[in-house]
Amino acid sequence: MPSTATPEPDESEPRLQRENTLQGPVVRLLGRWTVSRLVQAQVWESLLPQLAELVPADGISWSLEGLQRLDHIGAQLLWNHWGRHWPPKLRLSDAQRSMLERVARFSAERPMRPRKTLWQRFTALGALVWRMLDHLVDLTRLLGQLLLDIARLARKPREGPWRDVTGHIYHIGSTALPITALVGFLIGLVLAYLTSQQLKQFGADAFIVNILGLSLIRELGPMLAAILVAGRSGSAITAQIGVMRVTEELDAMRVMGIPLGYRLVMPRAFALALVMPLVAVWTTVAALVGGMLAADLTMGLTPTFFINNLPNAVQVSNLTLAMGKSVVFGFLIALIGCHYGLRVKPNTESLGQGTTASVVTSITVVILVDALFAVVFKNVGI
Repeated sequence: MPSTATPEPDESEPRLQRENTLQGPVVRLLGRWTVSRLVQAQVWESLLPQLAELVPADGISWSLEGLQRLDHIGAQLLWNHWGRHWPPKLRLSDAQRSMLERVARFSAERPMRPRKTLWQRFTALGALVWRMLDHLVDLTRLLGQLLLDIARLARKPREGPWRDVTGHIYHIGSTALPITALVGFLIGLVLAYLTSQQLKQFGADAFIVNILGLSLIRELGPMLAAILVAGRSGSAITAQIGVMRVTEELDAMRVMGIPLGYRLVMPRAFALALVMPLVAVWTTVAALVGGMLAADLTMGLTPTFFINNLPNAVQVSNLTLAMGKSVVFGFLIALIGCHYGLRVKPNTESLGQGTTASVVTSITVVILVDALFAVVFKNVGI
């Protein structure tokens, strides 16, 4: 009968060999302890139980002299098994010791951060409240100065900074029309498409005019325009005034007797309060056009049907409410942008932090004020 040859064992396979000698138990590491060999499933599954049985103890002697090769992965495996401590009895070459020392140096455990005490948490909360009060005081002072500047303008309107107002209207309003129209169109398109999928199930296709008209004119149009303007123009206001702080232009204006509120804050507040209703109407119209297009493609409702039924579905008071909200949004965005711009310190790091905080605060305030309007005027136009 033909004899079956026994396959020779792979000498490069990572393995452990335990021997009992007169000096005590010795664990010899054999093969190639490298990542290319250790990642093999059968090797890893057989090696881990063997290591788990070898609890590090003072009586065990480890010998790495029989290793064909040791890389960082193999050294890391051994170092973790040893509890990240050198065993008392260890025989290895200089290259292996250097490898293990490198792994030990970069495997140091991070010191645990001490837990904050109750007093530390209380003081941290107090510091947060103090910062909020500081912002509130500055905002109140800025608002009071703005009211005084408006009274001064009412007494002498011909001396007002009208050139600055018209310039800000152009930069804040006219240059924002393309992006607001694009975003509004896409929002209306997506909203109409998703709404049509649900209305088709109940045969209520005509009610898409009511849903789109009320949601876009009353809520989404003004709020979407305010969020876009807050991210685009609110950050620009903070950056402009912050750069003036960094370049010491604000100090020069004070030395020359030029009032900062009258020349910097009031023109921007006027411009945003005037331009926000127009941008909101523009965004709402673009969203309605997108909604009409989606309704025509998905439900067969022509734009003529949409336009003819829109006045019956949405009362004029909703448009009036939207315009009123937009004025408040624009005023608050300008006030917050100027507030953070005037608080910028004369360094670039503070300028970046102030701009980021301005955008986040403006968007948050817009959403909160919109929710407040929704609650207060819940019976208007519905």
